[in-house]
Amino acid sequence: MTTYHEDEADTERPTPRRRSVRLAIVALVVAVLVGGLVWLFQDALFSPFGDARACEGSEAALPATIAPAGVPLPADASEVHYTVRKGRTHVSFLSKEIPEYLVRAGLLTPGEPLIDERDDPKYALGEGEPELPHGLCGSPLYGPVWFYGNGSVEVEVERSPVTPDRFPNPARAVVTYTP
Repeated sequence: MTTYHEDEADTERPTPRRRSVRLAIVALVVAVLVGGLVWLFQDALFSPFGDARACEGSEAALPATIAPAGVPLPADASEVHYTVRKGRTHVSFLSKEIPEYLVRAGLLTPGEPLIDERDDPKYALGEGEPELPHGLCGSPLYGPVWFYGNGSVEVEVERSPVTPDRFPNPARAVVTYTP
């Protein structure tokens, strides 16, 4: 015959303190997992439309391939940001292919000088003066800036402060258009 001891019964049943410790460990594990997921997907969770390229306050999402006036951004475009407000779209990007992009967009003819000083006024920012136009997020344009436009698309491109008839490599550009 087995004898029953009160001490054995107490050790088999979890005490309220043990339950609290177990719940605290489970809560900590869940908090770490949720925190890790939020950190991992923070761009998708907190950016407008789940698009890390969209700036806060943008009224509409843009497709994966941004193509102002039907011309896609350069293939090497990086640091792409956009905002859509009151029907106007503003896209900022960094690229080494700005001259080719201007030709494809119909803003510059092949062989034409990139910057023609006879077309005044073409730049507004002073040298080294930063500007983040049109409520865009991301890195600003630094002056001097050169403007191109054809009525449906306007492009502002940073000019090289060292060689005034060239763009820096890569150069930041801001494209403004109405979709």
